[in-house]
Amino acid sequence: MVIAIGILIIIVCLFILYIAILQRQLRNINRQLEKRLSSNTKQPVSLELINHELNQLTANINKCFKAEEILRLESVQKEKKFKELIANISHDLRTPLTAIKGYQQLMGNNDLTDDQRKKLQIAQKYAEELGRLIEHFFEYSYLVNADLKLKYERINLTSLVTECLAASVPSFEEHGLTVQFEEAPPIFVLTDHALMARIVQNLIQNCLTHSAGAVMVLITASENAVISFKNPVENANEIDIKRIFERFYTGDRSRSKTTGLGLHIVKLLAEQIGGTVCAHLQGNELTIQVELPLCR
Repeated sequence: MVIAIGILIIIVCLFILYIAILQRQLRNINRQLEKRLSSNTKQPVSLELINHELNQLTANINKCFKAEEILRLESVQKEKKFKELIANISHDLRTPLTAIKGYQQLMGNNDLTDDQRKKLQIAQKYAEELGRLIEHFFEYSYLVNADLKLKYERINLTSLVTECLAASVPSFEEHGLTVQFEEAPPIFVLTDHALMARIVQNLIQNCLTHSAGAVMVLITASENAVISFKNPVENANEIDIKRIFERFYTGDRSRSKTTGLGLHIVKLLAEQIGGTVCAHLQGNELTIQVELPLCR
């Protein structure tokens, strides 16, 4: 009886030891997984214990990692090819557009009837719109492919926005739009002047394209500097505010006005200079905000 109890105790102790070793191995697997997540290492998960189920688990984990890495590399390659395609398309479109504008100018120099001149002006209008879309393609392909060298300097954000709005007054008048710009004291940010100006210009162009009424521009500063562009829009129910900064997203289902790249470029540029963007839709009022760190 004593011998049987002794053997049973030994078996229980061995079983407890085996469970402890299993737990140790599970903790080791967890540490390896945490290391992969925190340090972005591609090291496969290893196991020191001879246990069929744990070995199978580890093998399946490594297979999942390998499959995920293959998908990631394929996605990177597809994205690279897509960016090259965008760059090539935008380049190829410029040459025929230049020819079209040239022939339109030659036609405009001739004696035309009122009806012919009206039709020519419509054609020129669409050619200009096409030119803006191609420029967006060029800008986008440049931003995603180029290694931008930023030149940070202390900039009066209020003055920059004022200058951009003043330069765009003829365009606002052409579209029958008014601008309400609330005067603000000088607000300074440390940023790249060219990229900051491009952000404001793209926000203005977005208003010119989509605004259905007066545009309100506001600059404020608390913890950060904030530029706000607010304007009414048509068909507000068709706008998905969560997707408005996505590449090629547009609430215009006919896609006759825009590629949807304008606001996506604003987001890319803002992130390049350490800022953030957000959008709000209240009723038919769309507000786009760009937030930037203040220059103390």
